[in-house]
Amino acid sequence: MNVYIYLTIAIVFEVVATSALKACEGFTKLVPSLIVIAGYVATFYFFSLVLKTMPVGVAYAIWCGLGIILVTLMGVFLYGQKPDLAAVVGMAFIMVGVGVINYFSKTIVH
Repeated sequence: MNVYIYLTIAIVFEVVATSALKACEGFTKLVPSLIVIAGYVATFYFFSLVLKTMPVGVAYAIWCGLGIILVTLMGVFLYGQKPDLAAVVGMAFIMVGVGVINYFSKTIVH
């Protein structure tokens, strides 16, 4: 399977788990807590598959960058959290960095 498919799956599970982390309220709510645990187990499994072919620094940069953006969007839609202009600009810089890595780095599997 393509390494980017594994990376996408890892990111999706991480976003779901992180979003549920707020809802589990310090692991006092059972269902959100189970989602957090299962989500992170799946995240690290698929991320470990990514690391078989992609350098860890590059994979982690992509994973974190996209995760930040997606978790922020989940916060907006699930919890009504609105990022301010500085947060949006900062996240835009992160996305530019991820793009530079993906399109120009020779350390990444193309």
